[in-house]
Amino acid sequence: MSIPKTQKALLLPEKQGQWSLTEVPVPTPGPKEVLIKVTATALNPVDWKIQAYGAFIQNYPWIGGTDAAGVVEEIPDNVTEDQAASVPLALATVVTGLYNHHPHSKSVNFTAPWEEGGTTKFAGKPAFILGGSSSVGQYAIQLAKLSGFSPIIATASPHNAQLLLSLGATHVIDRSLPPAAIKQELSKLTGGKPIEFVYDAISLPDTQAIAYDALAPGGVLLLVLPESIPAELKKEGDNKKIVNVFGNVHPPENREVGVQLYKHLTEWLQKGIIVPNKVEVLPNGLAGIPEGLERLKNNKVSGHKLIARPQETP
Repeated sequence: MSIPKTQKALLLPEKQGQWSLTEVPVPTPGPKEVLIKVTATALNPVDWKIQAYGAFIQNYPWIGGTDAAGVVEEIPDNVTEDQAASVPLALATVVTGLYNHHPHSKSVNFTAPWEEGGTTKFAGKPAFILGGSSSVGQYAIQLAKLSGFSPIIATASPHNAQLLLSLGATHVIDRSLPPAAIKQELSKLTGGKPIEFVYDAISLPDTQAIAYDALAPGGVLLLVLPESIPAELKKEGDNKKIVNVFGNVHPPENREVGVQLYKHLTEWLQKGIIVPNKVEVLPNGLAGIPEGLERLKNNKVSGHKLIARPQETP
């Protein structure tokens, strides 16, 4: 089968520009690279933020997309290509932040589940995950369970509670409750035990404040966006460690933990240890992405991952 010379792509022609559907050359793989025909690509909040704020990207035109699945030799039979596309970035965002031991990594340096003691070391220790129904939040719950944390408490809308309980959360708190009420619920559910591990999968100013306030002195807080914790919450001697995660396995400091992740991922997916996000396939392939990104931007997506199939582009 011959490889085409060009392909359709959705790109940003300039910083903070408008998405444009156009034809671009098909790349030629170099040494130690392969060419994959993408059959499903997932939408992530970072995609609309790059377009809206002009963040992260220096060179334009830029083709978006950080998650994809395509024609590969092996995919577990119980995982569709659409589901597979929901895995890489969100799962890596959790794994690199938790288990990376590289001295230059953005990580809390926990013992990984594939290391000795990694599934028992944290037994009986509470975990608190804000934004549990987000893609990252769902994987944070599953990895907290795999690492042995208990109880695992997540915030989410009530209609997503059963989903999160099925993934390993032991309790779900209504995310719309006032901060004081959430803190009171946490105290009840932990039996007064200190919460030394908090993962804020949303990381907006209001969730960061709740997360930091819930964290015990000496504990660790992982954020997916830059820190914006109110100064009045920080007390001298708190010794609370804050890590801004970077969910990409390609930088040199993340390569080894990425290798370990993908070494175990197939087995995890086959055995249901890690369950991909529920997905919604957008119509019109690449052309449907801008509308999907608007839904993400306006907080209109809950509990599932938006997926586009490039081959369905009109």
